[in-house]
Amino acid sequence: MMKTIAVLVPILPLLSFLLVGTSFRRLPKWLTSWLACGSVFVSFVLSVFLFIYLKQGNPAITVTLFDWLPASGAQMGFSFVIDSLSSLMLLVVTGVGFLIHVYSIGYMHDDEGFNRFFAYMNLFVFSMLILVMGSNYLIMFIGWEGVGLCSYLLIGFWYKNTDYNNAARKAFIMNRIGDLGFLLGMFLLYFQFRSLDYQTIFSQLTSFAPGNGMITAATLLLFVGAIGKSAQIPLLTWLPDAMAGPTPVSALIHAATMVTAGVYMVARSHALYILAPLTLHVIAIIGIATALLAATIALFQNDIKKVLAYSTVSQLGYMFVGLGVGAFTGAMFHLTTHAFFKALLFLAAGSVIHVLGGEQDIRKMGGLRKALPVTWLVFLTGTLAISGIPPFSGFFSKDEILLHAYEQDKVIWVLGVIVAMLTAFYMFRLFYLTFSGSFRGTSDQQHHLHESPKLMTIPLAVLALLALAGGFINIPKVFGGSASLQAFLSPAFQSTTLAEPSSEVSHATEYLLMGLTVVAALIMIIIAWSRFVKSKALPLPDEARRKPVANLMYRKYFLDEIYNFLFVNPLGWLSRTFFKTDVSVVDKTVNQVGNFTVWFGSRLRLLQAGSIGFYLFAMVLGIIAFLVFGMLL
Repeated sequence: MMKTIAVLVPILPLLSFLLVGTSFRRLPKWLTSWLACGSVFVSFVLSVFLFIYLKQGNPAITVTLFDWLPASGAQMGFSFVIDSLSSLMLLVVTGVGFLIHVYSIGYMHDDEGFNRFFAYMNLFVFSMLILVMGSNYLIMFIGWEGVGLCSYLLIGFWYKNTDYNNAARKAFIMNRIGDLGFLLGMFLLYFQFRSLDYQTIFSQLTSFAPGNGMITAATLLLFVGAIGKSAQIPLLTWLPDAMAGPTPVSALIHAATMVTAGVYMVARSHALYILAPLTLHVIAIIGIATALLAATIALFQNDIKKVLAYSTVSQLGYMFVGLGVGAFTGAMFHLTTHAFFKALLFLAAGSVIHVLGGEQDIRKMGGLRKALPVTWLVFLTGTLAISGIPPFSGFFSKDEILLHAYEQDKVIWVLGVIVAMLTAFYMFRLFYLTFSGSFRGTSDQQHHLHESPKLMTIPLAVLALLALAGGFINIPKVFGGSASLQAFLSPAFQSTTLAEPSSEVSHATEYLLMGLTVVAALIMIIIAWSRFVKSKALPLPDEARRKPVANLMYRKYFLDEIYNFLFVNPLGWLSRTFFKTDVSVVDKTVNQVGNFTVWFGSRLRLLQAGSIGFYLFAMVLGIIAFLVFGMLL
């Protein structure tokens, strides 16, 4: 029974994609809405059944659909595994995915590509489910590539805009760079273990000592794939540009699910990473560097979706810090809470954009609290959650990561607290500039200010409740909780001893660390209020001169310019050189051969003049030539 349920979870969105995708020009919008949303909802319900089954202490479910790709005596099964880790991801993907699908009905209602949009969204959900349910790296890679394809299709959904197509292409290419590392890591694992199955690989790890060179190399290569998919340094510039897609796409793919695939992959491979301390250290360093870099960039952005995009990059860095310091449960906990509050923030931003007719510049907003009371309230909820203010969900998940960072590396902990402070400041800067003060848009926009329809506000309300209460799924023991999420995930992380907080940190120290982080965040919120509400300061115009450090952050550290200089321009020059060579040498050579053949044929055909006398003369010459040739031999 459970195996059938497990198979149905990804099959239903796939069937919906096939139905809507093959008939998108004929299906009415109401039927598309029911098919697309209904399939994801049923998958969510089935995922809840699987979660309850595992919560009751039952063993993991393994489903082998068929044996696939026999190679060197090893069998690659097209199979799924439903354990506590994949079950958590199923709930996030289908639960948050369903709410975003419902929201999209209202947001995309007047778009001419309505049916095509939902076909792509269903295909994405199917691909993401394959990614998290696969029992081996090959199945994970199929889903990995599937979500990359869907990301490309949805970023460039409004394909008539060239800039959007360029953003989609940029995302696709940068993800391919990471995917190459993923593939090489898979090849290395197969070379060593003759299998890509998780359990087969993990069961052989007892014979390897920590720091083993092969394990370190494989984990580093797999992490390269995570860097690309989860937008970490140096492959982070594609994610802010990906905001070109419709806002529900930003919420589902580029905040709640796809970009967390790298985090899930490292967590799934935790047994390998425990044997590679160097790789864990690299992950922690790249994670905290990305979190800090993206947070400083977000301080000066004026596009509401770009601020949230850099916030996503920063929070993903937080998750990798958790992985790097051994807090695998903490990283998955923050992944879950982040899905709640970041999906909420993106959809609330979409509500604002929807009301303002597509306007995304926060300098042209302001004073929206009265006109959009529901959006204001849910946006405030999401902002408090991401800022780590108790009792909102972000407080609990951030605290768990910071606690492990404090135990492992005090420098990373200090930088993590700084990132938390910057997060509180730039998020409340965004909140105040959007909803406080007076309206700074056009009179036509002000005349049409109204709250979004219920199809959009109801999903926002549900996500707001999750952002508020989501942290209670893993209340730490210091607050009298049982850390239930940690207990639930413990079977998946049973091979690591780093999943539990160290006993060296007393409750008093833990309270002190929490207090410092919360007080620091509150101070930044007050500073933001003083600057943007009390003093009514506004961001500088684009052409304004800024101080060098501020300009550096505003211009995103010139990362795109640096990449263009180092990679894009040289490759462009090389491509143009090869093109010119192809035209001037290869094409010219081929054309000359053709021209010579035509010329020679035109001359040769003159010999066929129809004169019998000439033919007899030629025959005699031929006979004479043969005789002479024979005499010479």
